[in-house]
Amino acid sequence: MRHFSEVLRSAVLAGICIAIGGFVFLATSGNAALKPYGAIIGAVFFLFGLITIVHFRYKLYTGAVGFATVKCNDLCDLGTILLGNVIGCLLVALAAKLSPLGLEDTAARLLESRLATGALRCGVLAIGCGFIVTASVVHGRNDHWLPMLFGIPTFIICGFPHCIADAFYYLAAPFSLLADRCGEVILLYVAIVAGNTVGCNLYRWILPESK
Repeated sequence: MRHFSEVLRSAVLAGICIAIGGFVFLATSGNAALKPYGAIIGAVFFLFGLITIVHFRYKLYTGAVGFATVKCNDLCDLGTILLGNVIGCLLVALAAKLSPLGLEDTAARLLESRLATGALRCGVLAIGCGFIVTASVVHGRNDHWLPMLFGIPTFIICGFPHCIADAFYYLAAPFSLLADRCGEVILLYVAIVAGNTVGCNLYRWILPESK
C-alpha cells in the first residue's frame, strides 16, 4: 500500500508538471497577438514540464512505459502512473477553467481537431511522440539536455499526440463537449496511449541488445 501511495503521488506531480506545460501551450497558441509564432513559443515553454519531471524523477507514463517489463508489478505500476498523471492534469485543468485567457476555447479546438483526425491516425502519430520522449528521457537522466531541448518542441510542432498532455487538453475543454462526444474521446485517448506505448518501446523492440 505504501508503494502504491508513493507511485501515485509522484505520478500526480508529474501530471501537474505536464499540465502546466500544456497550460502555457494553450495560452500562447490561442493568443492572437502572438500569431503566427504562438504555437512555437508554447512548444518551447512546454519543456518546463518534462525537464522538471526528469530532474525530480517523478513518475510519468511515457517516461516509464519504455523501461517496464511485462511482470505484474510493473504493469500495476503503469496503471497507477497513468491514473496519477490524469489526476494531476485534472487539477490543473480545473484551474485553467478559471483563467481569463480563454483556454477552454483553445482546448476545445484542439480536441475537435484530434477527433477530426480520427483515433487511428492519432494513434499512429502518437508513436512518433513516444519515440522522441524516450530518447529525451534517457539523455536527460544522463545530464544530456540537448535532445530534450529539441525533441519536445519537435513532437509538439509536428502534432504528435502525448497521452498526458492530451489528457490535460481534453479536461480543459468544456465539459459539455466531452459529454456529447464521450465515446469518441475515450476511443481517441486509448489509441493515443497505445501509440505512445509503441513509440516508447521501439528502441528495445528493434535493437533489444542495445537497451
